[in-house]
Amino acid sequence: MSITASNQEENQNAISNSRIAVVIPCYKVERHIREVISSIGLEIWRIYVIDDACPEGSGKHIEMQCLDQRVQVVYHECNQGVGGAVMTGYRAAIADGAEVIVKLDGDGQMDPSLILNFIEPILAGEADYTKGNRFFDLEEIRAMPKVRLFGNAVLSFMTKLSSGYWDLFDPTNGYTAIHADVARHLPFAKISKRYFFETDMLFRLNTLRAVVIDIPMDAQYGDEVSNLKISKILGEFLFKHTRNLIKRIFYNYYLRDLSLASIELPLGMVLFLVGASYGGYSWLQSAQSGAVTPAGTVMMAAMPILMGMQLVLAFLGYDISNVPRYALHLRLSSRKKSIKSTMTKEDLF
Repeated sequence: MSITASNQEENQNAISNSRIAVVIPCYKVERHIREVISSIGLEIWRIYVIDDACPEGSGKHIEMQCLDQRVQVVYHECNQGVGGAVMTGYRAAIADGAEVIVKLDGDGQMDPSLILNFIEPILAGEADYTKGNRFFDLEEIRAMPKVRLFGNAVLSFMTKLSSGYWDLFDPTNGYTAIHADVARHLPFAKISKRYFFETDMLFRLNTLRAVVIDIPMDAQYGDEVSNLKISKILGEFLFKHTRNLIKRIFYNYYLRDLSLASIELPLGMVLFLVGASYGGYSWLQSAQSGAVTPAGTVMMAAMPILMGMQLVLAFLGYDISNVPRYALHLRLSSRKKSIKSTMTKEDLF
């Protein structure tokens, strides 16, 4: 047997011996949800359908039409958004003893046959959280609406800044999987419940130092109706990205750790602002008096600006290289084993 075949067999055994749960938020997906569920493979242990106060009655439709014994329907009395629905599914899966939890949309845009691609890196200890990336295959990108291409490019850059995961793209992709041990440590009550959910998840995961990787996938665009209006969420996204950026820098570089980068950022910003302020003041005086600004004055303004920019860029370089690399759930597992071992030794004495 070849090494590749042996690895594949080990992965299959690991998957078959693991409790893999799928969470499907449902809101106006009555036409697609049954097909999505029927496409989920037998390797999945349990399926949680979250009826998020769906006006089409998706939950009742599933209970009446679906015979799959793995399916459990959970109802929300009022609409909580995709984030609220996923958090409800996470809680239910964790309480039942799931090991890995996959989040899949009910509108048919996500191929259920790719679930194994999302859970394998987690079971192999390579990641704590996996998410889809529709931009991996350049040929497939041509089929994507140009507005989505531009929007995702802008959102991806903003997410890199606020989350700290500089190696990720397609931040609003909702096809995800997470290890249950990591999900337990998420502050469910604080995570954004609506359209900012996927991006806020990345910020929360970075504060836990969880490893996140992209999984290449193709998007499927059919007759589904999007409830997302860019004009309504643009200001909200900008505010929340800025808030998360400030929080992340404070948590990672001042509260939990101190490094050279902790000095470079504030010093660089101060120098840049001092140089820009002095340069602006000098330019305004010269414009009012009509006198030529001396070269020395120009240099006194330019030097702090250049030094400040260098220090900020040095901070960014450190931040980019500071992406989490060692899976959090492995560290948590090692800690549990260590505690159990210590308790066993104490019992012996």
